Amino acid sequence: MADLPTLVVLSAVMGLSIFLSLPLVFNDRLGRSSLVFLNAGAIGLLVFLVADIFSNVSPLLFNPASPGGYLTYPLYDAIFLAGLLVAFLLLFSWEHRPGQVGTSAPARMGLILAAAIGFQNLTEGLVFGSLWATSAHVGLLAVIFAGFLLQNITEGFPIASPFLRTRGSTPTISLRAMSLLFLVGGLPTLAGGVLGYFFNSPSLDILFDAVAVGAILYSLLPMLRAAFRSAQGPEGSARRVRLLYLGYLVGFAVGFLVNAF
Repeated sequence: MADLPTLVVLSAVMGLSIFLSLPLVFNDRLGRSSLVFLNAGAIGLLVFLVADIFSNVSPLLFNPASPGGYLTYPLYDAIFLAGLLVAFLLLFSWEHRPGQVGTSAPARMGLILAAAIGFQNLTEGLVFGSLWATSAHVGLLAVIFAGFLLQNITEGFPIASPFLRTRGSTPTISLRAMSLLFLVGGLPTLAGGVLGYFFNSPSLDILFDAVAVGAILYSLLPMLRAAFRSAQGPEGSARRVRLLYLGYLVGFAVGFLVNAF
């Protein structure tokens, strides 16, 4: 079970499954209301990812041997907090450096989202690679593989959402440029799988997950602002506002159902 070539292939399949969302991304028949709904769904997915990542980290942070099981490991707390703050503040400093203050350009926001999802997928790869190295039960590995693969398919749309928000009937980004962003988001699964095969530790899992949470939280703020602006601006309508709320709920539910598979 613990052969490296097979692990590499499976990790690559998990990571590159993000490309299966391309047909939806480049569907030029989507109307304005559909784009409002789908962008809201992307935000809902990102909110779910934050909850999902923290649910994976929390068992590592909490010390089951403590009275009542409520105390945590101070070192792990410090690693998580440092990773989250560093990711958030670095992105803030980069985006608000002189000459860059203002609304985020789609290219910058797409790259931020791709990097955030990439760190999260790096941790998923670490989990899969470490289990593979220990010759875990085939059934467990199959469930984890299927779950990560399905989740990665949904992660393509949040990366594409900044470009969909500003487009009309044609994409505002080329297939090549979008593919590069998808590689930034998906390939870390492969890197994490190989790294986890040879080396893994709770500290690494916590650090990468914390960076992912910090980057996603940072990216959510301008996405929410732009989503409400598009729904309530001169061309907005009560129907589009309702689509926003419905999209958030559907996006979160999709993430939950895919993760529960």
